Amino acid sequence: MNGVLQGDVESVEVDATREDSVRPLIVGAVLVAAFLVTLQVVAWKWNFPGPLPSMWNDMFGTPKSMSLPWAALVLATVGLNNSTRLRVLAVAAALDAVVLGGRYLFDVPPTVGNGPSLVLVALAFHVVRRHDARAMRGVALGALLLLATKAGDAWLHITTLVRPYVLDEYAYAADHALGNPSWVLGSILDRLGPVAEGTLHWIYIQLPVAAIIVALYQLRGVAAGSAWPKHFLFRTFLLIGLVGPVFYLLFPVVGPMFAFESWPMQSVPLSGTLGEIPFDSQTPRNCMPSLHTAWALSIFIHSRRGPWWLRTGGTLWLVGTLAATLGFGYHYGVDLVAGAILCLTIESLLRDPERGWDRDRITLVTYGCVAMAVLLLSYRYLAEEFAANPLVFGPLVLGILIGMAFGFHTAFFADRSRFTDRVRSVPSR
Repeated sequence: MNGVLQGDVESVEVDATREDSVRPLIVGAVLVAAFLVTLQVVAWKWNFPGPLPSMWNDMFGTPKSMSLPWAALVLATVGLNNSTRLRVLAVAAALDAVVLGGRYLFDVPPTVGNGPSLVLVALAFHVVRRHDARAMRGVALGALLLLATKAGDAWLHITTLVRPYVLDEYAYAADHALGNPSWVLGSILDRLGPVAEGTLHWIYIQLPVAAIIVALYQLRGVAAGSAWPKHFLFRTFLLIGLVGPVFYLLFPVVGPMFAFESWPMQSVPLSGTLGEIPFDSQTPRNCMPSLHTAWALSIFIHSRRGPWWLRTGGTLWLVGTLAATLGFGYHYGVDLVAGAILCLTIESLLRDPERGWDRDRITLVTYGCVAMAVLLLSYRYLAEEFAANPLVFGPLVLGILIGMAFGFHTAFFADRSRFTDRVRSVPSR
């Protein structure tokens, strides 16, 4: 049981059959490259930077994030032995120090991140040249973390061009059923002052770092020489990032901070007929569903069977992320409900792959898909009814989420002992 989450059956079942296979990695790399090139062509056509210039800046210019390249490189080293891992990280730190010194000499604003980005590229070439499938899987994870952010930034530009009209009036009206929590928490946060705001802002932007910590704990067995687990946090994390943005085009929303000038000091009166409103081409339509909520919930779920410090961190990050998304006016309460449903549906799809498609999995995935469709359609076409009858629709919306959460807990946590006995009874091959 060394090197896995204690008591977590999903970590015991490891993916040894594909440990030496590089074909899926090659196919995946080709698909990712084709997708990024497609996004870049769209960016050139519509006159915004795109993912390739951003990748260049990470290596030779000013990285968009100082912490993300380091988190990606650390994740990329899980398939290496300890001595190689230390050398890789030391080289990245030395490069960052050199670049930082050069920036200081030429009076350029200081930043870090070039070193790990350059070393990650070099490491990718190194493991491919050696045909080291084990190390390639780790490098692929680290690269995907960085490339997913580049693709996400480009996609957000596309949402502003494809959907110039937003549905914030509908989301705001529907949010009356939940008591307009963004206005409530926004007012509270405004009174708490800069310390609380700074803390929540840090939690919000460092969500990928929290995910790295949980993922590294789950993958510590890989770093010690064990096989890769069949399921761990980053599978859920990446699939949320792939599926979630599709909804941005189906239900474009910018959030109360941008849509309503009076937020959070004064609520907006519901007068007249609700409708789509035109918005600027700079603010992304990235609210429905709240992917920060989905990602934070996935961190919380995957931290449950870790040690106390990991469970505590997962809980604090979930609570802090929810408070930040609402308190900064980035989301409505109805966005958070949809984000939580999305996370639980995807996690139900991926969790415990050795179970196969049993009744619990089929039920949960079906429930989650139907719930997402019902919620989005009701937010759009029953928003006025939501606002007029909050005591009816508020409990209904929360009931849908509670039902999904209860089913998920029953299938994958409360009934764990029975499932553990069933898995152990299967003879090993």
